[in-house]
Amino acid sequence: MAKRSVLGLYSEEDSAADALDNLREAGFEEGEYEILTGVPYPEGTFGEAEPEHKLYRWPLIGAACGFTIALLITAGTELAYPLITGGKPILSIPAMAIIMYEGSMLGAIIFTIIGIIFESRLPRIFMGAYSEKITEGHIGVTVTTEETRTDIAETALNKAGTDGEIIRGWE
Repeated sequence: MAKRSVLGLYSEEDSAADALDNLREAGFEEGEYEILTGVPYPEGTFGEAEPEHKLYRWPLIGAACGFTIALLITAGTELAYPLITGGKPILSIPAMAIIMYEGSMLGAIIFTIIGIIFESRLPRIFMGAYSEKITEGHIGVTVTTEETRTDIAETALNKAGTDGEIIRGWE
């Protein structure tokens, strides 16, 4: 079924918070509505749940992968082309440590970039309804749901006292 989006514009924070309360009462879940604003409000200002960020995991996984790959490459190279010098061991840990450190850092950086892309939910194919007034200081509440529930969403947004604007979009 096609999804549609409905956008309600509010000039005050209390009205936007009331709109979220009305949407919850109407049976909409956290993933179906979103706050759009050009002003950097703190997380949870409008009564929405604070998102759980898991970005810290990505660099750790990347560093472990980079370390492992660097260890395999250096050990494999030293074992494939052994240089026996005065009875010293073939696998030289001090020489391998530099490459393993660089591999760890490279893996952490690459995985951090990938993690930022995933945690930011990029690329976003469907943007939904939008208004230029959001960049001018208004607060937008977007509801993306099935086509049959858009009237319920519009009623919930109007009940909070929109600034006279409800914008419809589609997927």
